[in-house]
Amino acid sequence: MGIPRISRAAQRTALTGLVSLAFATTGMVAAGSAQAQTAGASSTPHVKRLCSQPTKHRVMACKALARTDVVQPHALTVNAVSPLAVPSGYGPSDLLSAYNLPANGGAGATIAIVDAQDDPNAESDLAAYRSQYGLPACTTANGCFSKVDQNGGTNYPTADAGWAGEISLDLDMVSAIAPNAHIMLVEASTANMSDLGTAVNTAVASGAKYVSNSYGGSEDASDLTADNQYFKHPGVAITVSAGDSAYGAEYPAASQYVTSVGGTALKKDSSARGWSESVWHTSSTEGTGSGCSAYDPKPSWQTDSGCSKRAISDVSAVADPATGVAVYDSYQATGWNVYGGTSASAPIIAGVYALAGTPGTGDYPSKYPYAHTSALNDVTTGSNGTCSPSYLCTAGPGYDGPTGLGTPNGTTAFATGGSTGGGTGTALTNGTFEAGNLSGWTSTGSAAASSAAAHTGTYGALLGSSSPTNTSSIAQTFTAPTGSSKVSFGYDVTCPDTVTYDWATATLKDNTTGTTTTVLPKTCTNGAGWKTASGSLTAGHSYTLTLTSKDDNYAGDETYTYYDDVTVS
Repeated sequence: MGIPRISRAAQRTALTGLVSLAFATTGMVAAGSAQAQTAGASSTPHVKRLCSQPTKHRVMACKALARTDVVQPHALTVNAVSPLAVPSGYGPSDLLSAYNLPANGGAGATIAIVDAQDDPNAESDLAAYRSQYGLPACTTANGCFSKVDQNGGTNYPTADAGWAGEISLDLDMVSAIAPNAHIMLVEASTANMSDLGTAVNTAVASGAKYVSNSYGGSEDASDLTADNQYFKHPGVAITVSAGDSAYGAEYPAASQYVTSVGGTALKKDSSARGWSESVWHTSSTEGTGSGCSAYDPKPSWQTDSGCSKRAISDVSAVADPATGVAVYDSYQATGWNVYGGTSASAPIIAGVYALAGTPGTGDYPSKYPYAHTSALNDVTTGSNGTCSPSYLCTAGPGYDGPTGLGTPNGTTAFATGGSTGGGTGTALTNGTFEAGNLSGWTSTGSAAASSAAAHTGTYGALLGSSSPTNTSSIAQTFTAPTGSSKVSFGYDVTCPDTVTYDWATATLKDNTTGTTTTVLPKTCTNGAGWKTASGSLTAGHSYTLTLTSKDDNYAGDETYTYYDDVTVS
């Protein structure tokens, strides 16, 4: 009997697992390299900053660090990777495993990357990364990728090798986490806060609901003005790197309107999770940033007592170059590299927000994790310096500066609403309308919370009116928590016309798969009283539920609908 032939895919899968294990547990380079070596003479990796530290106020530096001691396998070239070789560093499957995230997510979302200067090879480098890991193509031609200048045009700034590496890192990380999302790269003319801030505004104006910023600089008294000019965008998840210089506050991570993202060292282990994390701290000048802002006020959802102003960070993800990520960067660079820094963690968290669904209108999504702390991996070991009070620089149970509330454990903590216990329960904000308003819901037409509309409790939602109206609706995006299988709601429609002209209806869109289901077909009844409708859910998927009442605006047969008790179970 001959020796069974092992497919290339099987060989590659096996080699990927071996290399990932070696990298994660020993810091060694890929097994196929010329000299399998540890990261430098000691356990401390040799790294270089891709961007020089700014010497002036209001000038930002990118937060990417490149390993200089990793030798890639022989089969790796500047332009390609052999099917039998894998880059060093964590890839998409590692990150999804570590953070309990669904594969193939992000459909319908647009994630913007804001950086300074130009990367001429951005699209081709992105293609190389996605091809290596079997991710769907994201190109200008298929409408997935776009690159614009800070004003939304094509007058790209001067190319810069350091910022090009940063851009590659950012594009690759959002690809790893949310491979089906569209990506918009917005390139600022310079690293000045005014240009980068203009780029943020352009990203939001262009429709991005998730904006990643991997840069920072020193705080100053003008930060509050910059807050209002560039970062005050309710309904948009804006993530910012906490910094790479160990303990100390930076801006715009200190902005009251953003999600500041700290950094961890991420290692595989034998725990039930399969991974462990600690504070990233290499030296007194290298590690995740954290601290207490000198200028920005404390958001209402931050409740730590040792900092009267805004505390950094909110959440965290992998950033330690010693446990860094694989990135493809060919502009004045060697192709495959291992990168780290909070420039990695910020786009990772932006991708998680995209998986979790569209933020609520009027919300600052940085508040979401604070409502759902049990849906995060609490990081409790390590520090990034010396400080008082100690939690601002030392990890411990609950909130701390270097890692915030922790790292993602699924998407629940990054969605509007969400389960606090990780099991059954409502994933919706204000699903019973007992807030006395439509907070958590996006509304169109004539829609309001009304005591006359209550099925149970004091309030329900009234869509339409006893006067002639047109189409009215309310909608909310949520993530189905672990253990959930359906969304249900009560409805009572008053429709003296026929379904040809007037009706109540409801749809449920699975944002993870892109499919839409009608959970309440067009219904026109009069005096039938309260009834119940429901739709099926898949735990971990992001959904948008839309409840509608349609009236043809004709006097004498006005249609309106009561909705109440919207629950996930």
